[in-house]
Amino acid sequence: MKPAICVSELRKSYGTNQVLKGVSFDILPGEIFGILGVNGAGKTTMLECIEGFRRYESGRIQVEGKTGVQLQSASLPAYIRPMEAVHLFEKWKKAKADPSVLETLEIGRMKKKLYMELSTGQKRRLHLALALIGDPQILFLDEPTAGLDVEGRRALHDEIRSLASRGKTVVLASHDMAEVEELCSRILILNQGRVTFLGTVEELAGYMGKRYRIKIRTVEGEEEYPADNLEETLLRILQEYKEKHVPIQDIQIGRGTLEEHFIELAKEGV
Repeated sequence: MKPAICVSELRKSYGTNQVLKGVSFDILPGEIFGILGVNGAGKTTMLECIEGFRRYESGRIQVEGKTGVQLQSASLPAYIRPMEAVHLFEKWKKAKADPSVLETLEIGRMKKKLYMELSTGQKRRLHLALALIGDPQILFLDEPTAGLDVEGRRALHDEIRSLASRGKTVVLASHDMAEVEELCSRILILNQGRVTFLGTVEELAGYMGKRYRIKIRTVEGEEEYPADNLEETLLRILQEYKEKHVPIQDIQIGRGTLEEHFIELAKEGV
């Protein structure tokens, strides 16, 4: 399958500060692809290079298909109304907005308000609706659910899944680890201008040594034990409780979360 996006040996500097140091990866059609990175990792610069908003020194970027972009810091004139913005973008892109998308994102409900009167969540939904005008094959979303309530997040997540099911490629940049873990088929972690991980969340757990969390609850309270080797650690813990004559009421075993793995990888680059 030909990649929807192909990035090879991408390098970008600001003066003597090299922000991207030979970044390479592919994104497949129909994939929800997550991009993670701490502040200063080069994530925003990399996305702006791919989106065509920023020049880069060397490397290659190949994007197959029409793109739509929802920027985190996007803004519109204070006195424009949402549907006026939709009509403006329709003329600019020479395409009509999908009525079902406008309904899903509840653009009609805010049509009487001025842009400056919209909540943060309403602005996020409007900018996504504008990005989807013209039926792009590739969609870049930067913090798409920032400021949304639970219902709004759920509706937007459903819309993102629907887009991917129709063959759209979604590139998602988010600080919400639960969101990335729930939506993304693969993730890329950028640290100090280099790719430190590329793969699924399950593969990340294996890469990090399959770190587990064992929670033991007794009448004395709850204790948590980290473990790389689950069997050996669990047998040792059970033996210790048996020797202390402390009955165990409950045992819970879970893998480290995406957030825990991400923090560990970020520490390695410090």
